[in-house]
Amino acid sequence: MDIEIFQVDAFTDKVFGGNQATVCLLNEWIPDEVLLKITKENNLAETAFFVAVDDKFHIRWFTPDIEMDLCGHATLATAHVIFNHLRYKKEVIKFTSASGNLEVFKDGDLICLDFPSRMPLKADLPMAFLKGIGKAPLEVYKSRDYVLIYETEEDVANITPNQALIDTINIDPGGIIVTAKGNDVDFVSRFFTPQASIFEDPVTGSAHCSLIPFWAKKLGKNQLIAKQISQRGGTIYCQNNNSRVIISGKAITFMQGIISI
Repeated sequence: MDIEIFQVDAFTDKVFGGNQATVCLLNEWIPDEVLLKITKENNLAETAFFVAVDDKFHIRWFTPDIEMDLCGHATLATAHVIFNHLRYKKEVIKFTSASGNLEVFKDGDLICLDFPSRMPLKADLPMAFLKGIGKAPLEVYKSRDYVLIYETEEDVANITPNQALIDTINIDPGGIIVTAKGNDVDFVSRFFTPQASIFEDPVTGSAHCSLIPFWAKKLGKNQLIAKQISQRGGTIYCQNNNSRVIISGKAITFMQGIISI
């Protein structure tokens, strides 16, 4: 079979920035084993697969290691493909997923993801993570991911984690977010995934399901601008809507082609 594939840089308007995702358009679902093999072959942090079902799209997300329950940047990349390459005419894209129904819409040149809010709760950090991160946080929280709070943007930027130590604890499918108030934006973050093929994720949309409600409460505002300060980096426009969050960003196509199996 032939499968149409796109590689998209999400949360950026320039190629070689933001977070890379591959997007595969399927006519029907194929075995999970094949989906995982395609993802390994793509060798990026996430591959999104989607199938049109009536007036909705069923979406699934895979890393080279496992299937994820939610992925922001690959959803943004998929919406970019549907809006710009499939010439979708409706104003709202409706997805069904392992995390329930998700809606995506446009606001000017931004693509906006309507995702569930995941307010993190106070937690204890496993000693392996504390030693692996190398700098003790001010506070520790957890939802799907651990959320480590630091005093300054420089603290977050200067963290050099020891992956070998962090890999000794399994928090599948979650990760570790390190975050602080930003110098020029409301907050900054980085994201690390233990035992993953790609240890530091460039821009992590789903992490903002926890970061947005946390920083909205901390800063007393519901409209925020965030940056993920990885090597590639990306900008996220955020809105806190009680039980939902709006995660917005730009995207650009790097490559499109055909997978032949």
